[in-house]
Amino acid sequence: MTDKPKRWSTPPTLEDIEALAEWALSSLPEKFRRHIGDVIVRVEDFPDEETEREMELDSPFDLMGLYRGVSLDRKSVGDLPREPDMIFLYRRPLIDYWAENGEDLPHLIRHVMIHEIGHHFGLSDADMEAIEAAAVD
Repeated sequence: MTDKPKRWSTPPTLEDIEALAEWALSSLPEKFRRHIGDVIVRVEDFPDEETEREMELDSPFDLMGLYRGVSLDRKSVGDLPREPDMIFLYRRPLIDYWAENGEDLPHLIRHVMIHEIGHHFGLSDADMEAIEAAAVD
């Protein structure tokens, strides 16, 4: 998917969010895409209960995306095989944010995907906030 996705007047489905995630990945420069490797993107309505506890969420609506895996800066060729790296997008929190803030949905999905890819590269939330702040100034 290379064209920017459509606008919605009804809540997007899980498949719509998957298509947006695919678009977001395809819109990244090749120098970043080639380092994403075999990261799996999964779209679910909400984080599971274990994730809610682990992240100490007040509400399942508090988390729009999550990276699970070993970041590139911590990987070694000597590592034993592990579960695949995954990016989770949570449909209902994304839709709520979209509805409450009026942000363009493809832009929101792209922003969350880039944030989670940043974790794959080993960047912290503070690192990414600093990069975003510098880009806005």
